Amino acid sequence: MAKPVSIEVWNPNGKYRVVSTKSMPGTRWINLLVDQDCRVEICTQKKTILSVEDIIALIGDKCDGVIGQLTEDWGETLFSALSKAGGRAFSNMAVGYNNVDVNAANKYGVAVGNTPGVLTETTAELAASLSVAAARRIVEADGFMRAGLYDGWLPHLFVGNLLKGQTVGVIGAGRIGSAYARMMVEGFKMNLIYYDLYQATRLEKFVKAYAQFLKANGEQPVTWKRAASMDEVLQEADVISLHPILDKTTYHLVNKERLAKMKKEAILINCSRGPVVDEVALVEHLRENPMFRVGLDVFEDEPYMKPGLAEMKNAIVVPHIASASKWTREGMATLAALNVLGKIKGYPAWSDPNRVEPFLNENTPPPVACPSIVNAKALGNIISGTFTVIVC
Repeated sequence: MAKPVSIEVWNPNGKYRVVSTKSMPGTRWINLLVDQDCRVEICTQKKTILSVEDIIALIGDKCDGVIGQLTEDWGETLFSALSKAGGRAFSNMAVGYNNVDVNAANKYGVAVGNTPGVLTETTAELAASLSVAAARRIVEADGFMRAGLYDGWLPHLFVGNLLKGQTVGVIGAGRIGSAYARMMVEGFKMNLIYYDLYQATRLEKFVKAYAQFLKANGEQPVTWKRAASMDEVLQEADVISLHPILDKTTYHLVNKERLAKMKKEAILINCSRGPVVDEVALVEHLRENPMFRVGLDVFEDEPYMKPGLAEMKNAIVVPHIASASKWTREGMATLAALNVLGKIKGYPAWSDPNRVEPFLNENTPPPVACPSIVNAKALGNIISGTFTVIVC
């Protein structure tokens, strides 16, 4: 039998029981559920990653929906337990759902929600921050100062790379990749080379317009190119940021052979998915090429790093914080809650999961819809794009 799990309860007499496996930022998500007669139970267990047994204990005998996290293993066992408890709704507080067996959810008739559309700029900002920090060796210099090693200015002390006029490479020019590219092109006047299966028309128009602006003001215009292959980006770019999805075709997309194609002083950024990079090969490459630098927000075996990575001074590593801005994390919590609430109430799925502004506007009630249900079609959910709102 699973051990009891400590919880915090809001609206104890609510008609619908909704469980959140973690405390989430903000209170709007709680208020939205409570206002619709939900009893909200928030796990307060002092444990970073809950086990399947922990979550089964949280679900209990009656549960209408669960808000979970990407660190949890949502498969056959949990969806079976949720279904037996009468639940028909689960939402990740994340845009990704690699931790979710959607086929198992379909089998038990459970809707699976996620939270896209709210992470674009925040994730792109972190990728840009890692790019600058790696180029200018900021983390190394910070550690040097804190260790009391600085005893005066020296000509060669922490010499890094100038970004202006260099080439930024983007692999995967979707919403986040394009936002990152715009930041680097406009912010640092970098040239752009990108690789994507589809033409990034809006991004190209932006770069063209910015190039014309620079030229009109007597400055060197930036350039852009859509590469014919990913290898072309790796060979030509000075800074490369990875923004692909994770599937069988992108697992270890950056491996030993592809790392060897990059410039000796190149910078590699990954804020997408950890397994996109062969981390063992990366550690070896960092060791053999001390002027090659990397900025990582995600890891192959998260939360763990491959042996040797933590010791690499030419690596910046942060704990999966790409979405960690207050506005974004509160928005993710709101969208996850509304996914669960919408399914409980029988609302249709929203037609455009990336158009989330109507759900996040705190001055108006949210639309009567589930913001993003990834298996809506499989479950036969109606898709809606109307602006009917929830009356609280």
